[in-house]
Amino acid sequence: MLPVAIPCGGKGTRISAIAGGVPKTLIPVAGEPFLAHQLRWLRGEGVTTVVLLTGLRGAAIRDFAGDGRSFGLDVLYSEEGDVGMGTAGAVKRALPLLGTAFLTVYGDSLPSTGLAAVAAALTAPYDGVMTVYRNDDRGLPSNVIVDGERVRTYDKQAAPGTMTHIDYGINAFRADAFADVSDDRPVDLAEVHRTMIARGTLRAFPVLEPWHEIGSPEGFAETERFIMARSAGERSVP
Repeated sequence: MLPVAIPCGGKGTRISAIAGGVPKTLIPVAGEPFLAHQLRWLRGEGVTTVVLLTGLRGAAIRDFAGDGRSFGLDVLYSEEGDVGMGTAGAVKRALPLLGTAFLTVYGDSLPSTGLAAVAAALTAPYDGVMTVYRNDDRGLPSNVIVDGERVRTYDKQAAPGTMTHIDYGINAFRADAFADVSDDRPVDLAEVHRTMIARGTLRAFPVLEPWHEIGSPEGFAETERFIMARSAGERSVP
């Protein structure tokens, strides 16, 4: 399985009332830091190496996850300090730890789809794979248009009714896709996506099940209900 990078440097402004000053990835969800749920999910998917891209308050994340052995993982760290260089800049800095191909998972997301299939979709002529979910503006605004097996458009500011899908939170990349990312200014992953779209090298990977996230108060509440219900179900199995 490819290594997985998790951006953990976000400030969590939309959920600050719940965060209480801790990094978003360490917000307690169903009695445990959200990162614990993510790491166990990744181990269950067959992942062995996780690189946490930390920024502000990164020491707290390192103190919690350590070297990853308690989760059955090898957890590494790429730190950008208090001055963020954006999600793409953070990934570029971590390339020596990630190698020539890798996956990314959003730090506030708990997806439902399998990672092995996403990794296997990273084949020539593609430099990246974006998982997409068809929501037609239900729940959250759509921001992706798919054309066959390629992503044709990705616009986080798209007007309602103009897009069909939403980015799902899992990406696969070749390291070469970050060659042109600036070292002098913050760069979002969306810029890397748009460059690949212009070249026709960003593959769309449709998924059928919605994901769970803690980026908003509503998403947090739904995710906590999901995790608690799942845990209760697991305990009831003989």
